Amino acid sequence: MKRDIDWKEISDGKLYSLNDMVKADCGDCKDCSACCQGMGQSVTLDPLDCFRLTVNLNCTMEELLADKLELQVVDGIVLPNLKMGGKEERCGFLNREGRCGIHGFRPGICRLFPLGRIYDEQGFQYFLQVHECRKENRVKVKVRKWIDTPDVKRYERFVSDWHFFLKRLEREMEENEDQTLANKISMYVLKQFYLMPYDKDQDFYDQFGKRLEASSFL
Repeated sequence: MKRDIDWKEISDGKLYSLNDMVKADCGDCKDCSACCQGMGQSVTLDPLDCFRLTVNLNCTMEELLADKLELQVVDGIVLPNLKMGGKEERCGFLNREGRCGIHGFRPGICRLFPLGRIYDEQGFQYFLQVHECRKENRVKVKVRKWIDTPDVKRYERFVSDWHFFLKRLEREMEENEDQTLANKISMYVLKQFYLMPYDKDQDFYDQFGKRLEASSFL
């Protein structure tokens, strides 16, 4: 999701890579679940997020969309996001004790928070959002450890490939200004990368790569 804001205005002015130390560790979020409430539609999910959810919850995307997720248009493309519900607009995966019920396979944006990503032509780097997390006295932690993702270099490649794929589609839709074409592209992305099940017994990144390659005609 694009944010029309200068990253330096919301950060400590530094850019980080995987092996850098950053002041992001909030002590296991003890007695706090602020970032799991009132987030609107901001927690957009990528294909890996949804793969992890369906595998670990033993359900389908359709079942998740009927309850815990919803669809929204993000920069011209229909994508899923975590659904906030109730008076407090809580994430549906937040339990009664205010703890994440899917912490071991939580979405990438949740793993990243309060970090953000800034992209250039080669890929992306991380930055610390200094006003987002309510926890004070956060301590330094290595970015790699904070993200807590297996095979993190492949994960970063996936994140970058997915980002630039969506950006390419966005540019093409803006240039064509054809709403029918935009709708077809959007539905194709939703079906090809989210609704069509991945084989849980095969490597996700290999499956994603094949689907991405098959989508080169777009």
